[in-house]
Amino acid sequence: MNSSSSLLASTLAQQRVEVIGLAVVICGVIFELLRRKRLKERYAILWLVTGLTLLVLALWKGLLTKFAHAAGIHYLPSALFAVAFVFVLAMLVHASLTISRLSDQTTTLAQRLALLQQRMEESGSDPAEVPTQPVEVPAEVERATRRQPVPVA
Repeated sequence: MNSSSSLLASTLAQQRVEVIGLAVVICGVIFELLRRKRLKERYAILWLVTGLTLLVLALWKGLLTKFAHAAGIHYLPSALFAVAFVFVLAMLVHASLTISRLSDQTTTLAQRLALLQQRMEESGSDPAEVPTQPVEVPAEVERATRRQPVPVA
């Protein structure tokens, strides 16, 4: 029985080391992407919090144990991956919100560009000329492109 207990402890220790390594790699990759300006700071914050949370939970075994018991999880690595899953879910929701906002902005931009092209064609001006004054957007287009609150069911 002592042999299986030491094997389990050895396996858990190896898994902790692997998770610590993974958390350090995640943080390192995020810092490198920030340094190269491939990732904006506002998106990097959630990734860094995820990596640091995994690192803290892997290093501080008592905290992970308390969390696992509170959540009813008996296998500590599963608790660690449950925490990681929650953070990944938060990142996916954040990405979905960003995509939705950008989609709305693209629609608005396309509508305003179409209005500008229509006015230029009607006035007979050269398309290469850039107007010096901002284009007035009709009220109905402004209302249609204004972001409406989403009803909560």
